[in-house]
Amino acid sequence: MAMEASEIEKLIKDSLPDAIVTIEDLRGDGDHYSCHVISKEFEGKTRVKQHQMVYESLQGRMGNELHAMALQTSVPK
Repeated sequence: MAMEASEIEKLIKDSLPDAIVTIEDLRGDGDHYSCHVISKEFEGKTRVKQHQMVYESLQGRMGNELHAMALQTSVPK
């Protein structure tokens, strides 16, 4: 079962309210996304921890409803 980009964005913003989220459906199938998340919450955290924070916000949907997501994270400039 595919996920809408808007649903992914909502889940991320529920966990990281200040986040700027950019999502691209790479294949048009709702299963393969590219996602860039910018949040001040990432400041001082390793890239691994930043990614963990985003994946945790997806509440177990990664690998189930959401098949693949190329993730990029950063802090605001």
